[in-house]
Amino acid sequence: MDIRLSGILSGSVVPPPSKSQAHRLLICAALGKEPCRIACSALNDDLVATMDSLNALGAAISYSDGCFLVQPVRVHKGGTLNCGESGSTLRFLLSVAAVLGADATFVGAGKLPQRPNGDLRSALSLHGVAFEQHNPPAELPLACKGRLSGGKYILPGNISSQYLTGLLFALPLAGEDSEIEITGTLTSASYIQMTLDAVRSAGIVVNSKGNIFTIPGNQQYTLPHNVTVEGDWSSAAFWIVAGVIGKNPVTVCGMNRDSLQGDRAIIDHLRKMGAFIEEREESIVAMPSHLFGTELDCMDTPDLVPVLAVAASAADGETVFTNVGRLRYKESDRLAAMQRTLASFGIASAVGEDTLTVYGGKAVAKDCVDSFGDHRIAMSAAVLSTIAEGETVIKGAECVAKSYPRFYDDFCSLGGKILKDK
Repeated sequence: MDIRLSGILSGSVVPPPSKSQAHRLLICAALGKEPCRIACSALNDDLVATMDSLNALGAAISYSDGCFLVQPVRVHKGGTLNCGESGSTLRFLLSVAAVLGADATFVGAGKLPQRPNGDLRSALSLHGVAFEQHNPPAELPLACKGRLSGGKYILPGNISSQYLTGLLFALPLAGEDSEIEITGTLTSASYIQMTLDAVRSAGIVVNSKGNIFTIPGNQQYTLPHNVTVEGDWSSAAFWIVAGVIGKNPVTVCGMNRDSLQGDRAIIDHLRKMGAFIEEREESIVAMPSHLFGTELDCMDTPDLVPVLAVAASAADGETVFTNVGRLRYKESDRLAAMQRTLASFGIASAVGEDTLTVYGGKAVAKDCVDSFGDHRIAMSAAVLSTIAEGETVIKGAECVAKSYPRFYDDFCSLGGKILKDK
């Protein structure tokens, strides 16, 4: 679907629930022994992938009236887990399926079959799991057989924190105690804190010291019967940027200011650029601001880079984003995709091995914007359209359903205008 956008944004908006937290709570609930109710006000494609994949493992999870109802896993061997385009679903559940001895086959769509998992497969292979790639060198479809054992694990920290999260879910169920050592710098460390918070809320003991995690075996998940997913800072970031680069304030409601979500750092990043953002008890007010170029380390906030690049395009001078090389392996090559997107608006940028530099300028909607099938590219382009001269056309705009199906509805509720081209 192609859409045509225009309009100046103002007003209040409530972002969707955090899919990062929802993934984790669903898995903790499915690994327990008692039914659980998870309040989650909206669904997206990634959460459907996790729900369906857990059901393929033997859970019975349904969604209605803003809640997941979870009946825990009774292991079903030989199931096919369709992860869609969700890297979290795949990388979390590879280890979980293995420790359950489910002999599952994983399939996926989009770029997911090309996203790297070799280091995780190697670690699991050393602990009782055999893999068969059905279409090498593509990662998927991937069949796994055997039962994961505990013991000593060594993983690189610079590829994906999702590898570690999957093991943190799985190894408490192993028959032996385990130790995980992360070599090098652990990227996206805040996501590991979210995982630790989730498993500990389910009664799981994990000890961590630096890059070493020790996990007793033979544990049992006991998530409370009723839990609620908090608002998503990754989604809120788009509206916060829209407020600081636009002509009117935008108020984002329903956010937990004490959240463990790393993307709450959107406020700190933008303030470093000169943004005026007011944090109230129950809302965040992003005010029109004069932004300046700066250097931003995005080691822990890779998902913010596309929308921060939009803010950088409205800033005076150049903004350099560092530690961003991993963005090449997301739903799209986000470095190349954002460079193309910015160029469609007449904004210059440069991509290095581990950097993205954006040269601030006046945004003009010159060319159609390709979403590259990537939800964060499409949403970033929509935000940039609010300060561009002329109308903006986004190709493949429906990809926002991966994380934020109501994005365009909220865009319109803030005063934006949308016409479907086809």
